[in-house]
Amino acid sequence: MNLVFMGTPDFAVPTLKRLHASSHTVMAVVTQPDKPRGRGRQMEPTPVKAYAQSQGLTVWQPVKASAPESVEPIAALEPDVIVVIAYGQILRQNLLDVPRHFCMNIHASLLPKYRGAAPINWSIINGDAETGVTTMKMDAGMDTGDMLLKAVLPIEPHFTAQHVHDRLSEMGGDLAVETLDRLQAGDLTPEPQDSSQATMAPKLKKEDGLIDWNQPAQVIHNRVRGLEPWPGTYTFCNNKRWRLGQTEIAAGDAADTPGTVARVSSYGIEVGTAQGRLILREIQPEGKKRMDVKSFLAGHAVEAGDRLDRGPEDPS
Repeated sequence: MNLVFMGTPDFAVPTLKRLHASSHTVMAVVTQPDKPRGRGRQMEPTPVKAYAQSQGLTVWQPVKASAPESVEPIAALEPDVIVVIAYGQILRQNLLDVPRHFCMNIHASLLPKYRGAAPINWSIINGDAETGVTTMKMDAGMDTGDMLLKAVLPIEPHFTAQHVHDRLSEMGGDLAVETLDRLQAGDLTPEPQDSSQATMAPKLKKEDGLIDWNQPAQVIHNRVRGLEPWPGTYTFCNNKRWRLGQTEIAAGDAADTPGTVARVSSYGIEVGTAQGRLILREIQPEGKKRMDVKSFLAGHAVEAGDRLDRGPEDPS
């Protein structure tokens, strides 16, 4: 089948690679405009554009994909399917109506769970045992279209959002090709979503990373994993900001106080929570790189009884 591909970040690249290597034809690639990055603010192509150009594929970068002047050249190609993954704009009905079959989205959750911008992160933050990818027919709603195929990924206890991101990006490419192959063979049955079972995965903010030590250690540990690498989690000690890296969970003691350092060793800094202790294995102090706790303690005095809190604004 003839395809138009729409995607932008590195998460979308494996899907484009799989489609380009498949029996289907990618006629054009649509991605977001280049943006300035780094200290020098040099214009850099999106990851999807960089790969597409390396393969000699046609690349378009409209400011608004659903603007009439943007839809016209896409419609002129008469695509059978428009494949969309992490494109970064809401598609209007005038673009959704272009392909002969439908616009197909690859979404990083097991729909109808986690509709929205950050499904990978929220699945880990909420302590889910599994997640996955879903292909669906796009409609005008936010991830509300009929489901096509799913692939499941168990979430291992040590997985961060980056681990899940990397695995789902590869799974998404395989599932996209399988979905298109089955569509071509007439072996695909769309399934409406049960909206009563839907949950939302709102866009993340930097403030989501501020640790609340009055929560159980497991809840905090899940948040640390779910917000790695962005926006990251953080706390304060003596008004100095610590960004947290690797953490573990340990049994607590009746004398523990949430947010208070209970034990310090070269293995980790154990902090009391509402239930159990959180062991800080990696810390990134202000203005420094992330380091293991042994290296951190070589330059920072921390001892049992020190208080970690929500920062200078914390009234407690």
